Amino acid sequence: MEPAWRQQGRGRGRGQVERSRPLQKGRGGSTSEPQRGVGGAGELTAPSIQSKFDEIRKSNQAAAQRLVESQVSSSSDEDEDDEDEASNHGDGKRGRILASTFTSYADQTGGDVTGLARTGRYVSELFQSGALTCLICIASAKRTQAVWSCSACFSLFHLPCIQKWARDSAFLVASATDEDFGQKQHPWPCPKCRAEYPPTATPNRYLCFCGKLQDPPADPWLTPHSCGSVCEKELKPTCGHTCLLLCHPGPCPPCPKMVAVSCMCGKAKPLPCRCSNKAWSCRQQCGKLLSCKQHTCTHPCHTECSPCPRVSVQRCVCGREAIERPCSSPQWNCQQVCGAPLSCGNHTCEVLCHDGVCPPCPRSISRSCPCGKTKSSLPCTEDVSPCGDTCDRRLSCEKHTCSMRCHRGSCETCRQEVEKACRCGKYRKLMPCHKEYVCESKCGKTRSCQRHQCRRKCCPGNCPSCDQSCGRTLGCRNHKCPSGCHQGACYPCPESVEVHCSCGSTVLEVPCGRERTTKPPRCKEPCRCPPSCHHPTREPHRCHPGPCPPCRQTCRLPLPGCSHACPQPCHDLVLVRSQQVRLAGPWEQPTEPAFVKKALPCPPCQVPIPTACFGEHEVSPVPCHQRGPFSCQRACGRPLTCGNHTCSRECHLVSDGDKCEVCEEACYKPRPPGCPHPCPRPCHPGDCPPCSQMMRQRCHCKITVLYVECTTLTSADQQTKVALSSCSNQCPRQLCCGHRCKQVCHPGVCEEKCQQKVKLRCPCKRIKKEFLCSQSDQSVQCDDTCRDQQRKVSQLKEAELKAAEEEEQKRLQEELEAFVKRQQRGGRRSKKRGRREEADEEGSSGTWWRRCVFILVPLGGALLSVATYYLLTMP
Repeated sequence: MEPAWRQQGRGRGRGQVERSRPLQKGRGGSTSEPQRGVGGAGELTAPSIQSKFDEIRKSNQAAAQRLVESQVSSSSDEDEDDEDEASNHGDGKRGRILASTFTSYADQTGGDVTGLARTGRYVSELFQSGALTCLICIASAKRTQAVWSCSACFSLFHLPCIQKWARDSAFLVASATDEDFGQKQHPWPCPKCRAEYPPTATPNRYLCFCGKLQDPPADPWLTPHSCGSVCEKELKPTCGHTCLLLCHPGPCPPCPKMVAVSCMCGKAKPLPCRCSNKAWSCRQQCGKLLSCKQHTCTHPCHTECSPCPRVSVQRCVCGREAIERPCSSPQWNCQQVCGAPLSCGNHTCEVLCHDGVCPPCPRSISRSCPCGKTKSSLPCTEDVSPCGDTCDRRLSCEKHTCSMRCHRGSCETCRQEVEKACRCGKYRKLMPCHKEYVCESKCGKTRSCQRHQCRRKCCPGNCPSCDQSCGRTLGCRNHKCPSGCHQGACYPCPESVEVHCSCGSTVLEVPCGRERTTKPPRCKEPCRCPPSCHHPTREPHRCHPGPCPPCRQTCRLPLPGCSHACPQPCHDLVLVRSQQVRLAGPWEQPTEPAFVKKALPCPPCQVPIPTACFGEHEVSPVPCHQRGPFSCQRACGRPLTCGNHTCSRECHLVSDGDKCEVCEEACYKPRPPGCPHPCPRPCHPGDCPPCSQMMRQRCHCKITVLYVECTTLTSADQQTKVALSSCSNQCPRQLCCGHRCKQVCHPGVCEEKCQQKVKLRCPCKRIKKEFLCSQSDQSVQCDDTCRDQQRKVSQLKEAELKAAEEEEQKRLQEELEAFVKRQQRGGRRSKKRGRREEADEEGSSGTWWRRCVFILVPLGGALLSVATYYLLTMP
């Protein structure tokens, strides 16, 4: 059957003459009556339709060959770098095509569009960026890649991914369950819906959605991964019709065929309706007899009548009781024992409320003894006694028999001692037959997850499945595996995440984990972002991801200092280059972006305004931001303050801060007497100002340089001039006595009457008195006390000298004696004696040095004091 999209002419083929369209088809693929022209042309035959289809297809593919080679677009983020305007135009056109397709599909049949929701969503996602995602590798399924679609959940996977998944799943199941590994074929599940597929259903070919074409080409005019032909799959639920849409992803929509069907109750005449919704009600009362066989159905036309809702008095099965019950359940039991006499005449029926004849007496049939070896036919009034033989019934262990005599009731527990092996087979032990032997050893085998040990006591080898949670992070990086601990890769995350547009009106549902790389869906609603500038509203534009484009409206803000409005485009947020710090080398990264958004001030107002110059020489137009008097570049011509000249400056504004130039001619007026300086001011009116220059001169003592204002010095009298020439310091000159002059810096010779006090002592240095330096020619005489002290000191010195002489004589005598003894012994002496004599010599030399130091130190101090005094008293 020819695809519907091929029947509207030659598409984009160039150089072809447009022909008449003799056959009209709807978008759903159903054919209508052929249109006949004026000449009464008949219908085209099937071979002519097929040849036209092939010709148009070849023409379109030849025209699109270069586009296919340059850009084979897919639903990947990498292939969506087109301009915004072109992409928005293509998106809107695609949306209109899909909307018109499904609208016509529903309008043709008169049914509702709820059944088309899933198919429409799959087709729409096929064209949206990032919507088709392989849940195994969490990557986009491009148009040029081979894919496989699950027949249960209709999810798309890369063909190599699903093949590897099927092999790994079967391998893990076989390795965990098969005793003879690889001998049994195991099914593999879908990664999303867990629908199981046999090993023979492992995909090994890349087919289109309808399965007719292998390796469908990437045609930009067709739905990705489709062949472009009519689907023709059998619809579900089975109605005998096939799908009329072109090869598409997802489930086939409900059957759109029109059939003539009667109402559900069968009273009305058949009416045409949609095959998928052919059950309809005529809204008349049903009137069918209900199951109670008493009332009729009062509901409107429907398929099956509900139970009777009325209440009536009904008797139980045995007929003893009668109560009000729902009419829909006439049979009920009163739960009383029947009690009717049985046929034997000795016993009564023990069955609960029942209908019909009571069963025969259970004791009237042939009975056996408790062990079952002896049978007897006794009246129902007598009990069968035990036979006395061994019971021999199998005990609960199914290995031994009961050793008691024939008895009533159950046999006792088997108590024979047997050697039993534990469940794991490691140990054996004698114990009663009825008990199970369980050892304490724990199983060290790994469970089916290949991660945790069994650790069950006395495990027989059939280790249970791991009861722990897997907890591994899934490929989405957002959730953890909720399944039990298992071997191999975890199933893909079953969650879906909604990716919203900026305003939230359009939603794109993507697999969990793809929300970070999926671009927001395109939205047709107007952008609702508030304006970021001073304008109350933005320019109307569609909803978009990221920041809004810059405002292009006129600024219209009032300019500062004038009544005009800014005529420039809005400049509240303008990209300007940032002031980046120079990097030390390529290893450093910039800390700030290259461009930043800043609010720029409004430019200066450029409206021309007539303005006069500063000197009112002329009137010229001046920009508004420079309005006010201006310079006309002429000479000013105003009279100067000196009253003799005019201003030669360029035309300027005269104000407190900017006046006409000052006359630069020198002042030749006479100076005051004694002032050697000329007038520092240029030519000026009135008297010259007082001379403020400083005159340099030395003080009376010729040490300090003094600076005195010229006016002060020339206008002072003689006494004031003497005071101005004084440095106010002490006179540095020395008197004849050697002391410094006590007067302040003064002119002339210093007075020789020294008033400084000096100390005088008596010859023995005991008596001390103070006199003025001018009276220092007087002397101090010793008194009697001084004389007594001198006498005592002389006596003490004589005694010391006498003792020293005696000591010296004694020492010399000892040395002489020692020398004589040494000469008598032949000049030899012992080591100790020699050392002692050397020590005595060293001691005598040390004493001499100490005495020298004791004398020289005071003498040096006295000399140093004299030198210091001499330096200080020098004039």
